[in-house]
Amino acid sequence: MSGKKKKRDLPPIAPVGAPFVDSHCHLTYGTLGKDVEAVVQRAHEVGVAGMLTISTKLETFPEVLAMAERFPGVWASVGTHPHHAESEKDVVSAAKLVDLAAHPKVIAIGEAGLDYFYDRSPRDIQQAVFREHIAAARETGLPLVIHTREAEEDTAAILEEETARGPFPFVMHCFSSAPWLAEKALELGGYVSFSGIVTFKKGESVREAATRTPLERMLVETDAPFLAPEPYRGRVCEPAHAAVTLRYLADLKGVSAEDLARITSENFFRLFARAEPPAAFRKAA
Repeated sequence: MSGKKKKRDLPPIAPVGAPFVDSHCHLTYGTLGKDVEAVVQRAHEVGVAGMLTISTKLETFPEVLAMAERFPGVWASVGTHPHHAESEKDVVSAAKLVDLAAHPKVIAIGEAGLDYFYDRSPRDIQQAVFREHIAAARETGLPLVIHTREAEEDTAAILEEETARGPFPFVMHCFSSAPWLAEKALELGGYVSFSGIVTFKKGESVREAATRTPLERMLVETDAPFLAPEPYRGRVCEPAHAAVTLRYLADLKGVSAEDLARITSENFFRLFARAEPPAAFRKAA
C-alpha cells in the first residue's frame, strides 16, 4: 500500500453569472507562468474577465509587464515586496517607480509594505522602502497595493503619517490582520481586498473584517498561486478560484454572487482608474 495520500476529487468551480476581477495574482509564478494560456482561459470560463498581476521585485518587473501586455484584461503593478526590501533598497525610489509606472498597462504601485512575520528584510529598511512606494502612489495617483503581516501597529502609523502629508489611493491586499486595521484603512480612504483566507477554518478575524467592510470598498482576489480557498486548499491556486471566494463573500454579506461581482468590479475600476474595462464588462453594463 502506498504511503502517499490520494488527493480527493473536488467539484468543478461554478461559473459566476457576471464578469469580475481578480484584483491580485502572480501570473508569472511557477506553474501559472508555465501554463498561462490555460490558466487565463479557465479564469474566463468562470467569469474572471480581468486580472491584476503583481510585481514583487523591480528586477523581475519586465516579466510582469510582458505578461500584462500579452493579454487583454490583464494589468500590471510595479514595486518591491517587503521580503525584497533589503536586496533592492539601492534601486527602489519614488522617482524610479514613477518612471516605470508610465507604461499604460501599469495600473498600480506595489506590492509593498511591512512583513514582520518572516522579517526577511530589516524592519527599518522595510519601512523606508514602503514610504518610497507611498510617495510614488501619491505622485502618480495610482493606487498602492499594500502587503502587511504581523505589522498592524507600524502599518497603521505609517498610513496615518503619510496620509497627513497628502492623500494617496491604496488597498490592503489579501487582508489577514485584525479587524481594527481594516477599519483604520477604510477611515483613511482605502479599500480592503479578501482572498481565500476568508474561507479558512481559522479565518474568523478575516471574516469579521469582511463583515465590517462596506460593499463599496471591497475587492476580491486570489493571490494566486497561493492560498486556494476551501475546499481547494492545498492545491495550486489560480485566478479561477476567485469565483469560490466571491461566492463565499457574497453569502457572508447577504448578496448574490452576481451582485457582488458587479459591485467589486465597479470598485476595481474606480480605484484602478487607469485600467480600461475589457469587452466582457462593457457587454454586461
